[in-house]
Amino acid sequence: MKLDALAGNAALKEQLSAQEKGRGLSHAYLISGPAGSGKRTLARLLSAAMVCTGSGEKPCGSCAACKKVFGGIHPDVIQVGADGKDISVGQAREARSDAYIRPNEGARKVYVFHNAHNMTTAAQNALLKLLEEGPAYAAFLLLAENPGSVLTTIRSRCEGAALTPVTAAEAEYELARRFPQVSRDLRHAAARRCGGLLGQAVAELESQEAGDQLRAECARFLELLAQKNELEFAAWCVELEKWERSNLLLLLERSTALLGDALALQKGGDLLTASPEELPSLQKAAALPPQKLLRTVELLKKLKNDAAFNVNGGQLCGALAAGVHGGQL
Repeated sequence: MKLDALAGNAALKEQLSAQEKGRGLSHAYLISGPAGSGKRTLARLLSAAMVCTGSGEKPCGSCAACKKVFGGIHPDVIQVGADGKDISVGQAREARSDAYIRPNEGARKVYVFHNAHNMTTAAQNALLKLLEEGPAYAAFLLLAENPGSVLTTIRSRCEGAALTPVTAAEAEYELARRFPQVSRDLRHAAARRCGGLLGQAVAELESQEAGDQLRAECARFLELLAQKNELEFAAWCVELEKWERSNLLLLLERSTALLGDALALQKGGDLLTASPEELPSLQKAAALPPQKLLRTVELLKKLKNDAAFNVNGGQLCGALAAGVHGGQL
């Protein structure tokens, strides 16, 4: 099997590859390991392998089925409890009913049960019947931090796939592959801090990247505000439309705080939010009349309030462009 995306765990990957080449993959796996150990990664790879239509090693990663799985849009790979909430008995029964509807596209239909260790006894019993009597084309991947929290009757009907922590060297190698733009020192530190749980290091660096981007865009907002260039500001707002709505709200919130710092800078007060990297941009904004800074703060606050009523990202960005250079400020 093609399992390079899963770091470490050489013995488990060898075991799964041998199964796939021999008798084929099982109809049910209990994938276990601590948070960040790679349970979701392995579930995605197994799901792709089960519906892959390419030739040769599976998952090929190139066929339409694989691309849909990795893109999270394959109709025959069903995520249960991916929102982090406990799986209810109703969800287990719904999956049991759905399993008897034949696959939409592929030869198999795969159900991924997240946080199986938190399933109630009633939900597990509902799932048990499906594991015992489900159709031949159905496959089930149960993800659990602690396999001991899963009923013995469930465990006995699943093949175990226990994930183990990766070495520091393996973590660094994988982080270098995923985050080539991040400095080697930051990758090294994240690999040492994660304790072999690569997912935790990935989350740390993704958070770092998101924070860096947010600070850079807030600084750009201050500079564009100071430049008074309507076309350039509008073009920047168009770029922001690609952002997720939650990140736009973070940008509005931080930019509001930075404008407060710009007002404080005008009066010789202490800065509460700005980082050293943002100080040059902040000084440019502080050269603006205080009335304009105050009106901009009010605009950003209004946009944040509007967002609470499900205003979409495009509307927020359009209102920002119109508010700053539409005569209101």
